[in-house]
Amino acid sequence: MPEPALDSDTLRRFAAGDESAFSAVYRRYARPMFTVALQVVGRPELAADAVQQAFVQAWRAAPSYSAESDIAPWLFTITRRAAIDAWRKERRHAVVDPPEGLADPTTDGPSLERSWEAWQIRKALDELPVDERAVVRLAYVEGLTHSETADRLGIPIGTVKSRTYRAYRRLSELLAHLAPYNNERGGERLDGQ
Repeated sequence: MPEPALDSDTLRRFAAGDESAFSAVYRRYARPMFTVALQVVGRPELAADAVQQAFVQAWRAAPSYSAESDIAPWLFTITRRAAIDAWRKERRHAVVDPPEGLADPTTDGPSLERSWEAWQIRKALDELPVDERAVVRLAYVEGLTHSETADRLGIPIGTVKSRTYRAYRRLSELLAHLAPYNNERGGERLDGQ
């Protein structure tokens, strides 16, 4: 289960340059940032270097971070740029071509976008109340119908429908920031518009 998001006080202290808040941000986001960097560069040691550089840049840019907004996209953007820089630097110094199948990270490849979206969706699902999350997982992950979900959970079908509706509304709110992103790629918004 992923760690909870950091509280607004910690984020304000991070933006103000507080070292203990920086440590909290590091503990919470180092692993997801490593995943982003690894997808860009393809090698764990280079990804680790990129994450270190990203944290240095984040620390320097902390005063420009708006503590009211989600810190994850801000950190992932810094990480991706640091990883691209590391990849370019290594490529300039490399004698051989990169291994086959290693995409050019300077373009927006679908795997990074999909991984970021998947992380955002998983995070939103984890924020749902347990009863709503159970209904969503059975319906959308296991593909059960409302009546099959009701049987599995031992609850009335009307309860399944109301929990599904509430979960859908919450997810729509939690994932609203993906709507412009998906619309650029021709995707569909969660609220069906």
